[in-house]
Amino acid sequence: MTARIIDGAALAARIRSEIAQRAATLTAQGIRPGLAVVLVGDDPASAVYVRNKVKDCEEAGIRSVLDRLPAQTSEQALLTRIDELNRDPSIHGILVQLPLPGHLDERLVIESIAPEKDVDGFHVSNAGALMTGSPRFRPCTPYGVMKMLEAAGVKLAGAEAVVVGRSNIVGKPQAMLLLQESATVTICHSRTRDLTEHTRRADVLIAAVGKAQMITGDMIKPGAVVIDVGMNRIPAGPNAGKLCGDVDFESASKVAGAITPVPGGVGPMTRAMLLVNTMEAAERVAGVR
Repeated sequence: MTARIIDGAALAARIRSEIAQRAATLTAQGIRPGLAVVLVGDDPASAVYVRNKVKDCEEAGIRSVLDRLPAQTSEQALLTRIDELNRDPSIHGILVQLPLPGHLDERLVIESIAPEKDVDGFHVSNAGALMTGSPRFRPCTPYGVMKMLEAAGVKLAGAEAVVVGRSNIVGKPQAMLLLQESATVTICHSRTRDLTEHTRRADVLIAAVGKAQMITGDMIKPGAVVIDVGMNRIPAGPNAGKLCGDVDFESASKVAGAITPVPGGVGPMTRAMLLVNTMEAAERVAGVR
């Protein structure tokens, strides 16, 4: 079996085009959607992510404001800047790029963002709304995964779905979104006994554990849909340093029915859904949602 590739990059391009049309309509009414991105420090990976997000905004007609703050920025200074953005009516979404330098309390910073501008969907009030089935903002990566499954025609009602990973950013909200579509969901993690026993039951397997090529072909049910959220570097061997996911693509693609690549899979969709959330925030302000 050779798995069908679920092309996240192509789907993300279509979503950006749709957002550009909505942004143009709203801008013509006098409200230009605005996203503020706050980057503290000079982490190279974070700088790349932020640069791509700003580029996406430009392509979609969303105004972007990039605040680059030095690594030694105090917690109070960061909170003060977030408060200014909270009160700025031209800013509809606020994203603080993680991880933050070690002296800053990530949870405190996230909770300082106004829930109605928390386009990452990380604020506790947004997490609670998702849990109770009435989300304001869905976290971008799980939201992107759901759009990919929808575009691929995957029937989730009654399906066995296994999520490997229990983070607040991906694993937990992913499980909630799958439940809302009537899938039967199992969450696995580092202390799960006999992980393969669980993953081989999955009609839909979502790997979000952050460990390079952890999921191999023998752990996958033949014909399953495999979504690889991971973004890692191969640690050793002839391909050391090469970008890879949590799934061993070579062996998995011979067993799965459909699979996402790394790169070109979930990553572009995460960025696309940030635009969607920002657009929805602006439309709420405009009273069109």
